[in-house]
Amino acid sequence: MVELSSLSPCSELALPISRGQAQLHEVDLGPLASLAPYKDQQKALSEVLKKAHGLGYPAPNEVLVNDAVRILWFGRDMALIVGVRPDPKLHAMAAITDQSDAWVAVELSGKGSVDVLARLVPVDMRASVLHQGSTVRTLLGHMSASITPTGNDTYLILVFRSMAETLVHELQEAMEAVAARG
Repeated sequence: MVELSSLSPCSELALPISRGQAQLHEVDLGPLASLAPYKDQQKALSEVLKKAHGLGYPAPNEVLVNDAVRILWFGRDMALIVGVRPDPKLHAMAAITDQSDAWVAVELSGKGSVDVLARLVPVDMRASVLHQGSTVRTLLGHMSASITPTGNDTYLILVFRSMAETLVHELQEAMEAVAARG
């Protein structure tokens, strides 16, 4: 009998990568689930989220974080709960879809990481504009992405799992270009 084992999206890619002062590595975020509030249920959803997970429903372009949970704004009328399985009580107020196998998550860090992103993203990524506590849905190259600052010169990047190889390739090329500038 064939034995199957799960693989991470980047398991066959050459990660981690360091170029210049920037580093790229895959991140295991644990469970992911989208939350889409039913009509007129966002406030109630936020209250139940606070009781169950310690965080409410995020405003546009906001990320909320506590010890084990992260809730990202993920688009119009959509959030992504990261790190835990959503409390079953949330089903009464929102459509909840497991997204755990749908996304690849990488972290780009180090001095110059904002310059790497500037080569690929049509959004101002400087800390004065996109700071900790904020998140953005945008394009990275030609891929739809979620980008969230998680620390000084550190960004969490999510794209569809099927784009993992393209993501790593695009970021590696941008890292090499920034490193070559000196």
